[in-house]
Amino acid sequence: MNLKSLAQNLGISETTVSRALNGYPEVSARTRQRVLEAAEQFGYRPNPMARSLASGRTNVIGIIHALIANDLADPMFMQIVGGMVEALEGRQMDLIMAPVSPENELRAYKHMVKERRVDGLIVGRTKLYDERVAYLAKHGLPFVAHGRTRVNEPHAWFDYDNESGMRVAVEHLLAYGHQRIALMSAPLEMNFARQRFDSFQSVMRDAGLQPNPDYLKDNSNDRRGGYAAMQQLLASSAPPSAVIVDNHMAGVGAMRALLDAGIAIGKQMSIIVWGKMEDSLAGYNVTTIEQPNPDLAGKKMVEMLLALQNGTPPSELQVLWQPVLIAGETVS
Repeated sequence: MNLKSLAQNLGISETTVSRALNGYPEVSARTRQRVLEAAEQFGYRPNPMARSLASGRTNVIGIIHALIANDLADPMFMQIVGGMVEALEGRQMDLIMAPVSPENELRAYKHMVKERRVDGLIVGRTKLYDERVAYLAKHGLPFVAHGRTRVNEPHAWFDYDNESGMRVAVEHLLAYGHQRIALMSAPLEMNFARQRFDSFQSVMRDAGLQPNPDYLKDNSNDRRGGYAAMQQLLASSAPPSAVIVDNHMAGVGAMRALLDAGIAIGKQMSIIVWGKMEDSLAGYNVTTIEQPNPDLAGKKMVEMLLALQNGTPPSELQVLWQPVLIAGETVS
């Protein structure tokens, strides 16, 4: 069955059927559902070449990903990607991921813009001043940044509220009487890490506490880095009574270091980790600042990118979700 026959069976125009199948937002949910059910019933399968020629689109969304240690072992990252894939498959579109070395990342973006092999990009791990975002904003390829940046060109972004989440974490520890609080951070050139770092210092000072420079450990964004940073904190002449780890991959290493040192977690040392941890990795019900629904976050970014392609201004596609504290057994 072709598109014309499907439209005739439904008694609606070919244009409406095409828009429903391709996920255009101006088609009502009821009509879209009716079209999708009929397409399934009659075994309709669109011709991808014809779709591409007719629309001028590839029906492919891309991620250029500079791989670092533990990426493919990161369950949160995989959930976000899974949400993107599900959202695209429902629209008969595809996601491609192009792994690159960090030093060649911008070159890969320039090549993707020149060749126009995708309809749009998701840009991850945003930096404070992100040359990738600045480049894409100037050259017209639709994109959504997963995270904010200080680049001034208007652009679409999706993020969790890093400042708010860190405030909740610090105030939770303060409520238990902790004052010697350490912070373990990812590299501070990363925008999320800088926002969490600045928020930590601000909340501590608002509480009348001066952050101890010896308790601030940055450049920890994997298990090995988290393990080494925790060892350094434990070796201090006056170790902290509590630690906040701003990313869950370093959090696994930090927990392992405490266990190896024989520290009674939640008694001798309290710890909060940003991001849901796998119980099988840590063996504890860890108090976390959780970014809820990573799969829905992936879907949301796809929806934003499609809206951008359909003419929604980037300034109207800036979405901030709230993290939440999940109390566990590692704080007392």
